[in-house]
Amino acid sequence: MTFRYDFAPTPFGDALAVFSDEGIVRFDLTESEDPSVPWLLESTARRLGAVPEPAPGAADELTTLLEAYFDGDPVRFDEHLRFDWRLAAGFPLKALQTILTIDWGETMSYGEVAVVAGNPGAARAVGTACRLTPFSIIVPVHRVVKSDGSPGHYGAHPERKRFLLDLESR
Repeated sequence: MTFRYDFAPTPFGDALAVFSDEGIVRFDLTESEDPSVPWLLESTARRLGAVPEPAPGAADELTTLLEAYFDGDPVRFDEHLRFDWRLAAGFPLKALQTILTIDWGETMSYGEVAVVAGNPGAARAVGTACRLTPFSIIVPVHRVVKSDGSPGHYGAHPERKRFLLDLESR
């Protein structure tokens, strides 16, 4: 198995896109102003057991989809990209795949996702799956909200979640 990476622009900065022979394996919003620093790949490389190679242009299709998404088009990334789920397993995988079914502009509570994913009472586990998702934005974990309808957090960036929810509510 080979792994390669590229970067895709978002309103939050460039995001790291890692691909395997089977599809996109990770899409991660970086916390660095320079997304090319080597340590950004370190965690992914450890989890994959291989170091992804640079592949300029590998994220071109994803970039086009992201541009449409941020222009307000209701893009379902899973209809255009193959996902390699190797960095998720068990209930977190089921939760993330359930989240993929939440339509543009809609939300579900953490508890509702837990029920649909087959584990009622696992709302906290859904929250953990959202926080640790290998697929920022393209698996719409931002559409998962608290039971009272308030957005909750988005890692350390609740303003990003609000931005995404506002984008989809237009």
